[in-house]
Amino acid sequence: VLSAAARLGPGSLRGFVSGSKDNQGKQAMTMRLNPRKLLLSKWTAVQPRNKEKHFIVVRLIEPEDPAQAISEVELEAVYSRHSRIIAWQTLTDTAVWRQGWH
Repeated sequence: VLSAAARLGPGSLRGFVSGSKDNQGKQAMTMRLNPRKLLLSKWTAVQPRNKEKHFIVVRLIEPEDPAQAISEVELEAVYSRHSRIIAWQTLTDTAVWRQGWH
């Protein structure tokens, strides 16, 4: 049985996940995301705090000017239902967030 990456061939996933070095020389991975498709997506905090590990994007914060791009999303913790507003680009940092529930 071949993995999805093996079936697609080398280079097919190029651009989906990219790496860059942080200030300590560690490899930091980032993902490309479409902010308009984030609504109801599920996320896992890499370093949970206060038992808040799993989150759902419950709202896209629309700018006042419709010509501007979405810049923030509202995340809700599944465990406590506490919500927070963050810049959606924060979700692309795999050192902080993982897509899905793990």
